[in-house]
Amino acid sequence: MPGLHPPAPARLVAGCRTAWVVALVPLLLALAAILLVPEGEHEARASDTLPAGADSTAAVELAGQLPDDEGQVALVLWTADGELSEADVEAVTGQATALVPADDQDAGQDAGPDAGRDGGQPQGPPLVVADDGTAALAVVPVASSSNTDNIDQVEELRDRLREDVPDELAVQVTGPAAIQADIGQVFDGADIRLLGATAAVVAVLLIITYRGPVLWLVPLAVVGIADRFSAIAATNVLELAGLAWDESTVGILSVLVFGAGTDYALLLISRYRDELKTTDSRHEAMAHALARTTEAVLSSATTVVLGLLTLLLSAIPTTRGLGVACAVGVVVAATFALVVLPAALVLFGRWVFWPRVPRVGDAVLVDSRSLWRRVGDAVAGRPRTFVVATVAGLAVLATGTLSISTGLDPADQFLQEPEAITAAKRLAESFPAGTTDPVQVVTRADPEQVLAAVEGVEGTTSARITSRGDGVAQVDVVPDAEPGSDAAEAVVADIRSAVADLDDTHVGGGDAEALDEQAYAADDRLLILPLILLLVLGALVLLLRSVLAPVLLVATVVATYAASMGASWWLFRGVFDFAAMDSGVPLLAFLFLVALGVDYNIFLVTRAREEAAEHGTRTGMLRALTATGGVITSAGILLAAVFAVLGVLPLVVLAQLGAIIFVGVLLDTLVVRTVLVPALALTLGERFWWPRRVRPAGG
Repeated sequence: MPGLHPPAPARLVAGCRTAWVVALVPLLLALAAILLVPEGEHEARASDTLPAGADSTAAVELAGQLPDDEGQVALVLWTADGELSEADVEAVTGQATALVPADDQDAGQDAGPDAGRDGGQPQGPPLVVADDGTAALAVVPVASSSNTDNIDQVEELRDRLREDVPDELAVQVTGPAAIQADIGQVFDGADIRLLGATAAVVAVLLIITYRGPVLWLVPLAVVGIADRFSAIAATNVLELAGLAWDESTVGILSVLVFGAGTDYALLLISRYRDELKTTDSRHEAMAHALARTTEAVLSSATTVVLGLLTLLLSAIPTTRGLGVACAVGVVVAATFALVVLPAALVLFGRWVFWPRVPRVGDAVLVDSRSLWRRVGDAVAGRPRTFVVATVAGLAVLATGTLSISTGLDPADQFLQEPEAITAAKRLAESFPAGTTDPVQVVTRADPEQVLAAVEGVEGTTSARITSRGDGVAQVDVVPDAEPGSDAAEAVVADIRSAVADLDDTHVGGGDAEALDEQAYAADDRLLILPLILLLVLGALVLLLRSVLAPVLLVATVVATYAASMGASWWLFRGVFDFAAMDSGVPLLAFLFLVALGVDYNIFLVTRAREEAAEHGTRTGMLRALTATGGVITSAGILLAAVFAVLGVLPLVVLAQLGAIIFVGVLLDTLVVRTVLVPALALTLGERFWWPRRVRPAGG
């Protein structure tokens, strides 16, 4: 284009020597960091996944000041087909005694033989035999310094129990420590599984896209190195900033870097291929391709980064950490796509495209028989009809959002039920259902006064002081309702009302935490969702220098989100039988779908603006759809498939997040970007760019 001056990345690849430097230096630096710099470290705290300022969070923090706080406890459950015999009770009592430290045994003896018979959590060896005689229960403290240590201790406990249990009995371990250990095991080796599955999906789709034996290796290698470097960079940034993260953070980061990085690579390579059809020098061709791609990629990456950084406003520490980590990852992905990848492609020459090597004189835009041109012509024939039909279809799918229920019960967190959940269900058959996860009232007030206040709460079976010292005490209250049920949550609310007038008294436990997480997640959505929309709208206004087009593009992305949420909910209920949606999923799904979904609109509309300046809005949009249809569809399918890889981990929350983004990206790519946006532009004509005028020279 006359008068066009390539941006800095384009000028850097203008010569062969520079290409070597630009390609090798960042790669060598990244490889050195991968080999020499360890990932950042974070000492996990119990409050990392709880909303700051919540009552249950305050309970966890105050409980940490108890002098005998040893972390979490495991519940050991022995069961028989019939009633336990005296020999069985004697055998399992011996097992329980051998597992509990001497100090706790003394405490249990001081508490008396009936310390736990009311359904509370007994200390020490006294065994609690169920009234029906078919099960026995003991409590074992699990003091762990890390999540990995907790997994090891729970597994060791299970192995020791199974070695000595009588043949006619079954023994299982549940309780808070065991549930956390089973969740932790989901992420044991998860990074490798996710990385392998993601890389395999990307490789297959790149091979299908390029239909060649070599080209796909270049972007895959560049994005793969960017992914490993981003994990190191992001975790070290989080460590320096003092932000929390958990096992899922690096996995989601990896999926995002592969998805976004490969999208940027597809866009650049597509434009580079076009330029090779009009330019003899591959260096000049890449410079021109970068000049036309950089604005779209930088605008897209900036929009995604700003959207991710809004998570810093979340009440949940690990969500804040996830936002910063993913923002770092997108910056790394965009940098590698605009700096390393162009130089690497130039080094290989045209032959890297074999067997479809672009030659000067080949048609830049595919002919009128192409799929995307035929789609564009169909939309151009009746644009208003396509607008009404697609909007109506999205609205129908969105009706599913009206029945969404949020808040997963502990038993519903896993795709494959682990031992801790199976044991908890069996325990509830012989003991009060709340035994596995009692309500914990932690206080600096008189514990006897607290005990008196909660003993009369309806729906509870027992209450007892389980720990005290240094001015802090804990009272465990066992509900009669199953954890996660409405009745259990009602008990939490009643207990909070009962202790509301007592100073520095807080109510925790699993049900209390779930209630607080739902409430604070709703607050996060009310705060962050509008901010994300404003940021995306502002970025589009600056990019397109218009008002109406950005408003319409944001509206289409919101419609895609609503439709994907509704369709996914029907999928969850009808196919996977999920009882509810995790309370954090709607926010993360909105962020990824809006921030990433607008990418494809940016890619399409920036090309349409460029073409409209020469051919007018109608022809320009059709030419843009023809030119970008293949690459954007490939990018969308790839991104959708990459997020679906989250389903390799047997956690419902990640499966739900991956499924919603999978559905949403496909809707955005195949329906909204392909049909709705072109139909809107063709219906409005030049008004689509209002108040800017985009007309061909002399038009």
